[in-house]
Amino acid sequence: MRSARILVVDDDRAVRSVLHVNLTKAGLHVTLCESPSEALETLREAPFDLVLSDVRMPDGTGIELLHEVRRRWPETPMVMMTGYGSVEDAVEAMKIGATDYIIKPIAKDELMVIIERALEQSSLRAELVMLRQEVDERYGFDNLIGTTPRMLEVYEEVAAVADTSATVLLQGPTGTGKELLAHAIHHRSRRAAAPFVRVNCAAIPESLLESELFGHEKGAFTGAIRQHQGKFEQADGGTILLDEIGEIDAYMQVKLLRVLENGELQRVGGSETLRVDVRVLAATNKDLRAEARAGRFRQDLFYRLNVVALTVPSLAERRDDIPLLADHFLKIYAEKNDRPMPRLGPRVMEQMMRYPWPGNVRQLEHAVERAVILCRDGEITDLRLPSEVGEASDGDGHPLLPPEGTKLQDWLLDFERQVLVAALKANGGVQAQAARHLGVSRSNLNYRIHRLGIRMSDIDFE
Repeated sequence: MRSARILVVDDDRAVRSVLHVNLTKAGLHVTLCESPSEALETLREAPFDLVLSDVRMPDGTGIELLHEVRRRWPETPMVMMTGYGSVEDAVEAMKIGATDYIIKPIAKDELMVIIERALEQSSLRAELVMLRQEVDERYGFDNLIGTTPRMLEVYEEVAAVADTSATVLLQGPTGTGKELLAHAIHHRSRRAAAPFVRVNCAAIPESLLESELFGHEKGAFTGAIRQHQGKFEQADGGTILLDEIGEIDAYMQVKLLRVLENGELQRVGGSETLRVDVRVLAATNKDLRAEARAGRFRQDLFYRLNVVALTVPSLAERRDDIPLLADHFLKIYAEKNDRPMPRLGPRVMEQMMRYPWPGNVRQLEHAVERAVILCRDGEITDLRLPSEVGEASDGDGHPLLPPEGTKLQDWLLDFERQVLVAALKANGGVQAQAARHLGVSRSNLNYRIHRLGIRMSDIDFE
């Protein structure tokens, strides 16, 4: 049992003495009080991990003390001690919020089990509070960086739609932060305590997407050795984000439409109709309205998804936010890599402001991360952005050259590797999108990845 501070409250000196001996031997730090009023004074002076209190005492009752503890220190667990004749008091205490109760005369082993259980529950509650705070920090509005009018408009739209049940379509170029906004919508909704499940529709082969979304029964196809619960079932009661929704084929569009219309689905190979309660958020870098008009996306599905549409601007449309974003990422990656926060040289900010940022905020983030890792003298002097290499200078007005003595072929291969990794990062690891970004075929990109020994597992997509 971990060391913990226990406050014992009992008017019987003999009971206090026995509890002090037994709990101290168990490695616990024990403070004794003989009345509820003394206990309250003690609690005001210092925090305790658990209060162990008698129910009936001359100077007030344990029930009254419990009310005050719940009101002033709601995270502090309280275990009640009672005699056989006052078990009803203990039951009442449990209804008010006592963690547990024990009947006198107290057996040492039973008491140790009850205290350990109460402390474990308290620790889990504290951990949950901490996790929720971390979620607040990561997905709350404070982490949505930007003060340009267009971004403020987006934040207002997110705030307005978050606490509704409406389906939301997040539109905008790759890397603009659509997933972060989806998290913010979920986190500010009434479903915040339920699951948030993200599915990258473009990263899953078409043959497996139905099983991934809706699940499958054992034996439904070769390799289906057990029943599999799909993403919609996993998100039941919560929110599902269908990222890159514009990439799904016509067959899956029909399947998805049914779920959106009536909340019903069937696992692959199954005949049972399952009902799910899921809020759907969808994200795409395509113009789905244009796709629907061209017949590449079902119009009825588009209208089901397009209940509320939020368009996230590209970084080029919000250039005034670049200094704020750069500073934000500098702090994050300096802390993450245990480095002092470097300065941005004057040329770097100029470079940032004129660069087109085809990969948007995600590309800026990875550029700053790389610069922080490589910085050695406390100042970042060049981000070495791929498309600017031909325009960059070595400081003397000469075209950027590899270090003297470097073999040209080795330098070109290293540069190609950097470009491919940057494209994969900017497109969330989706090779089809990275290939389009670079203007090559997917097979050509795959060939280059293998030739250069790039492993997807080594790329940090956070």
